Amino acid sequence: MKIIKAIFRAIANLFRWIYDWFTRPARRIGLGLLVTGGFIAGIGFWASFNAGMNYTNTEEFCISCHTMGDNLLPELQKTVHWKNRTGVRAYCMDCHVPHSFTDKVARKMQASREVLSHVVGTIGTREKFLEHRLVLAQREWARFKANNSKECRNCHDYDSMDFDKMKVTSQMMMRSAAERNASCVDCHRGIAHELPEIKGAGNPAFDSLLSEASHVSVKAGGHYVSVVPQKIYAETFA
Repeated sequence: MKIIKAIFRAIANLFRWIYDWFTRPARRIGLGLLVTGGFIAGIGFWASFNAGMNYTNTEEFCISCHTMGDNLLPELQKTVHWKNRTGVRAYCMDCHVPHSFTDKVARKMQASREVLSHVVGTIGTREKFLEHRLVLAQREWARFKANNSKECRNCHDYDSMDFDKMKVTSQMMMRSAAERNASCVDCHRGIAHELPEIKGAGNPAFDSLLSEASHVSVKAGGHYVSVVPQKIYAETFA
């Protein structure tokens, strides 16, 4: 009987010791040492977290998956945002990652679903990417609209624009946009990446015009207006 009581007492003492270990500071370790250790651990966690955030902001990380590298990068490389006369280039994070910390963390959390879509294969092929491209674009357009194109304005600011150096038509549009403080995405879409195909969004009147134009015979010396971009070939007549 004494042996059984001793065993139960030992088990109770063990549980009490475990409880005290997790709920009370160790008696032989000073409070200052515990605070210092916690401070160092906090610094280590913050440094690791910040390093991870910075790494996921690099262009190398963004294009490491073939969804971005094969689909979006080639499109960006054809635009002025990639190569221009001034040598000022926009990187992925300049446009798609907010600069403020809280907004940046929120954007990272939102982007996790795009990463998940790539991992599970939802946008794993060119065909699947094009199929979902409109939804992806609309999400980003909505984000730009909500924050008034804040990332664009880090480089393009109305107050710093010299409207007199613009073309006349551009001056009219940009002055009007500046007066309304319009979001850049209201007018500028498809300047860094191709616009998604919007199925079923055709204009019946325009379709009718195209149908009529297809039956027009082009003759030398005539005057014509093109309703869609197309190649024009000139012939030499004797």
